[in-house]
Amino acid sequence: MATRGRVLAGAAGTAVLAVGLASGSPGAATDRGYPGHGDQRVRNVILMVGDGLSIAARDATRLATVGQDGQLAMDSLRYAGWTYTDSADPEDAVTDSAAAATAFATGVRTYNGAVSVDLDGNPVTTLLERAKALRKATGLVTTSQVTDATPAAFGAHVPNRSDQSEIARQYVEESRPDVILGGGEDWWYPVGDEGVFAPVPDDDPAEISKSTIGNLVERAQDTGYTYVSSAEELTATDADRILGLFANEEMFQQRPEGQGDVYEPLVPLVDMTAKALDVLSRDRHGFFLVVEEEAIDEFAHQNNAERTIQAGQSLDETVALAQEFAAHHRGTLVLVVGDHETGGLQIENVDADDESGDPENPSADVTQSLEDGPFAIAGSDLEFTVDWTTGSHTGAATPLTAEGPGAERLARAQHATDAHDVVADLLRRRW
Repeated sequence: MATRGRVLAGAAGTAVLAVGLASGSPGAATDRGYPGHGDQRVRNVILMVGDGLSIAARDATRLATVGQDGQLAMDSLRYAGWTYTDSADPEDAVTDSAAAATAFATGVRTYNGAVSVDLDGNPVTTLLERAKALRKATGLVTTSQVTDATPAAFGAHVPNRSDQSEIARQYVEESRPDVILGGGEDWWYPVGDEGVFAPVPDDDPAEISKSTIGNLVERAQDTGYTYVSSAEELTATDADRILGLFANEEMFQQRPEGQGDVYEPLVPLVDMTAKALDVLSRDRHGFFLVVEEEAIDEFAHQNNAERTIQAGQSLDETVALAQEFAAHHRGTLVLVVGDHETGGLQIENVDADDESGDPENPSADVTQSLEDGPFAIAGSDLEFTVDWTTGSHTGAATPLTAEGPGAERLARAQHATDAHDVVADLLRRRW
């Protein structure tokens, strides 16, 4: 089966992909001295991914945060479009996160579960690797495991996304991002070595050390990384190459409401991103940074609207940070995308007669949960509920907003591979 999209040669420049600036606010693209449409040069790229982020999830976050007349940072970016999320899987019509991230990272559609390899299992060059070849600094920041599908697609190549220890090895020995921050310590330490975060198998049987290729934290340190595992250590270090792992697995507990669901990352996404920007911006060639909020997807899988909205708010706070950075650093492209939609989230009126699922046993099947809410619409007396159609991914297109040099080229309907091609082309133009 032929894949759609291609990999373009990288080039100097910075592109930032993130949710962004308020319309007419100080530092908006027209006020920043960005090159005009005919001079699309990029120095820094900040690509911000809301895993599972649909237009409805963005809107639910907007209503709960700033109300009907307000605007999220991610929605205030100057240019808007959307991306089709279809993978090239021979059996499934709907993508998973690995194939979706691979499309953005490489410009190639592939099978579900593949991490930056094509349909035949051959490695395909990523945007991060192209930026590295241009001597740019690079970084991966996520609230998931740092070796999970989305960050992995930019810094590794494996036929199966579950091979997370091999992904970690490739980070420290091959692609070598300058900053790696997130969760997933268990994939870096071998069985029997608890690492910093003690296993909690009573809460989650999967939370035990399980590296299949030795102690990868030590290997990282041997190759020049400074390892940190707390907010205090992250703040204190002035290293140029940092590995920070702040949880056994994800940096939250993804469960249905009231069943142990927690969204309290040891280091908030906005703080990890601030550190990454501080470190990467030291490089005179610019940088390429991927920032992911994973909890939107994970809580949508659980049909947990409250936590999904909370994670969306975390992403938006981080987008505001990125746009503030862009306002003071000429040549920064900021772009915010969703890799796919999760849960089939729908925003509805409060209506006691319009409930879905089994009210006698609402936890029997998460894909048939009751409506969530009601949630207050900020600044009004109105409320809304959230209804779900599934506990899985859907094939819906996802929103994209962007600002910075060349961002107008993304204001259209496009495949994720097309968004890759635009960024690759912008990077290729010398700053």
